[in-house]
Amino acid sequence: MSESIDHLKDAEKEAMKEESRPRRVQRDDGSTTWGLILIGIGVFFLVTRVGGFYINNWWALFILIPAFHNLNEAWQSYRANGRLTKNARHSLMGGLLIGMVAAFFLFSLSWNLFWPLVLIMLGIGALLNGRS
Repeated sequence: MSESIDHLKDAEKEAMKEESRPRRVQRDDGSTTWGLILIGIGVFFLVTRVGGFYINNWWALFILIPAFHNLNEAWQSYRANGRLTKNARHSLMGGLLIGMVAAFFLFSLSWNLFWPLVLIMLGIGALLNGRS
């Protein structure tokens, strides 16, 4: 009986050592973000050439670059920590806000919708910050 208890104690000590080791999460050097941006812009231009789909404000696609960067930062922070940290929440909300501005330009949406959506996003951000 004493041997089994000692065995369990040793196993528990090993488990505690493994849990205390920091998890290794591979950091993204930005190539993922740039790859997704280039693929998205390429798909957009392909659809405009083949499908006849056309957007007058195509330049607004470049507004999406910082939005994708912020969203990627939020994702990398979430993967590294296993939860939405303060920095991840700020990157997430910033990326969504910038993406929303780009969507308004790309699809020529009425700016009357912008402020109610900003208030909704601020409310979501407040809820996320309250859960920390």
